[in-house]
Amino acid sequence: MPLYPIESKPDPKDVQQLEDQIIDFNMATTGIRDGRWLAIFLRNEKNEIMAGVYGWTWGGTCEIRYLWVHADWRGKGIGRELLTQAEAEAIRRGCHQIVLDTHSFQAPGFYTKLGYQITGAHQDYPRGHQVYYLEKKLSLS
Repeated sequence: MPLYPIESKPDPKDVQQLEDQIIDFNMATTGIRDGRWLAIFLRNEKNEIMAGVYGWTWGGTCEIRYLWVHADWRGKGIGRELLTQAEAEAIRRGCHQIVLDTHSFQAPGFYTKLGYQITGAHQDYPRGHQVYYLEKKLSLS
């Protein structure tokens, strides 16, 4: 078997090409072509991102990939507001559920307080911790 070069810092354009190819395959295979990015950013007066949520909607599901609030801005309800706004947009786009993951040292309690349910986990990822997979059913009415 040939050995291929391992890249620890791949060019973002190369990674984007992989993502684009997978998205094209998924759409061609399923016939579902309604995928759209979803991003909301909160910026300070210097236009620096202080909080944000990023993900996408596709085929009736919203996947949240990242939700982050700067340490100085935490505890003020900003994360909850960003997630609520993302949920509302997902509903506008016809999504019936939101899915996401979080590590045990990140925010599982935050999500479960907001109605998300843990649907699975991987133990010891990273060592000594877990990653949880969560979902929340959305009401389209």
